[in-house]
Amino acid sequence: MEDFGFLLTKIFASTRPKKREWPFVPGKYFVTDPAAPVAVTTLGSVALAKEVATAAPKGLCIVGKVETENIGIEKIILNVLSNPAIRFLICAGAEPPKHLTGATLLALFNNGIDEQKRIIGSPGMRPLLPNTPRDDVVQFRERITPVDMIGCTDVGLIGAKVEEIARNAPAAAAPAPIDRRRLVAEVPTIKASGPDPKRVKLDKAGYFVINIEDGRLIVEHYSYKEELLRVIEGADARSIYFTLIDNGWVTKLDHAAYLGKQLAKAEMSLRHGFEFVQDGG
Repeated sequence: MEDFGFLLTKIFASTRPKKREWPFVPGKYFVTDPAAPVAVTTLGSVALAKEVATAAPKGLCIVGKVETENIGIEKIILNVLSNPAIRFLICAGAEPPKHLTGATLLALFNNGIDEQKRIIGSPGMRPLLPNTPRDDVVQFRERITPVDMIGCTDVGLIGAKVEEIARNAPAAAAPAPIDRRRLVAEVPTIKASGPDPKRVKLDKAGYFVINIEDGRLIVEHYSYKEELLRVIEGADARSIYFTLIDNGWVTKLDHAAYLGKQLAKAEMSLRHGFEFVQDGG
């Protein structure tokens, strides 16, 4: 998910080290059985995802939170469609305030998207899927059956529902025509470097989602229309930070200060092995 991890690839280095197989999208999720038919999103209940994974009900494929009604859902679509074994998506846990991701997912299944790729009938703030092809939305709605358990945080009840569904699940679908790198194939992937700090200059608009993947920092740059602009990778916070500044991809000094703090925290997490959670802006 967004977190199901929930964009948008596993490896971006020019040397292209060994790639990991499914799931392809970086994020905070737990895979218990890649061949199982049930996926679970715990919406805004972050700790619940790990609890469900630990319980490991029979039939559970993957579980993770999803807190945004745009990027998070796009990540769910890519990860789910790229595994033909998945046929069901349980929406459980507490709704993220204002984003209302669970209700937005159900609206997507019920109504689809309009010409602007806005999810029809969603109560969320910005229910847009700008990076997701329309054909993927159609396939997602046709192949995946949603199960509404929004508000349920009982691990036992969620596990029981997973096992009930799995017992009656149809055979795996035909493989979806999805390239794991497709969402980044149309935007540049930039190799981060550490230029002279004196070359810092002012910026341009956008916001950033920071992930840790395979021993490196992966930073996704989005416009405020939720469009993925580029992906930046690096081994340390400094090289990424000065890459952002030197290319004019940050527009406000307070945003630059925020990014510096988050990147430093992500690097510490990478070096010392504790969990990284990006703070709100």
